[in-house]
Amino acid sequence: MRRDVFNGRVWSAAPHRVVDDDGTVLRLACWPGIESMAPTTWIHWLITGDDTVRKQAIPNLVRGRWQLGPWVWRDNTVVSWFGVDPDFSIHLFTPVDSGASHWYVNFERPVRRTAIGIDTCDLMLDLVADPDLRRWSWKDEDEYAQGRRLGLITDADHRRVSPARERAVALLETRGGPFAQHASRWQVRADWPIPVLPPQALSTPATP
Repeated sequence: MRRDVFNGRVWSAAPHRVVDDDGTVLRLACWPGIESMAPTTWIHWLITGDDTVRKQAIPNLVRGRWQLGPWVWRDNTVVSWFGVDPDFSIHLFTPVDSGASHWYVNFERPVRRTAIGIDTCDLMLDLVADPDLRRWSWKDEDEYAQGRRLGLITDADHRRVSPARERAVALLETRGGPFAQHASRWQVRADWPIPVLPPQALSTPATP
């Protein structure tokens, strides 16, 4: 289970397949058909494209007013690396039908291990790169700024994210860590069962 936790409450929970784990770097996989729990505002935005709903997600989170609903992952297979850096995770998105893969760096609070998986808190900011790593751009800087204004992203978070941005770009440009792998070589094995939400997905206490 990969969960986002804010003020001790779960605001997203998604089961994954553990690909490998050396005690430091944890590699997970997620693919279409896996059911997760996500904020209803995020689900509504994905279905309707209504950006006003998307912009309400952060205020709801800060006020503790979010609700969770079921969401079935679609469109992409994702392999994720946690532990490469304490302040971000790295993800390779591969469309299941057509289109090119892309890399995604997700800035977040340091991952904590739990009885059922890992907990973190998404800090909204992302770095997106083409499969060949020749072009990259920042994503959701507006959400990051909004999170800063509303107090979701604390001064301590910001002090960690600023140098982490530089480390992420350096890792990408030097083809370090997961970026050393070719973007088209990874795929889900046909004999893997679909990961499912355990009964304690939301009730397991967040790691302090």
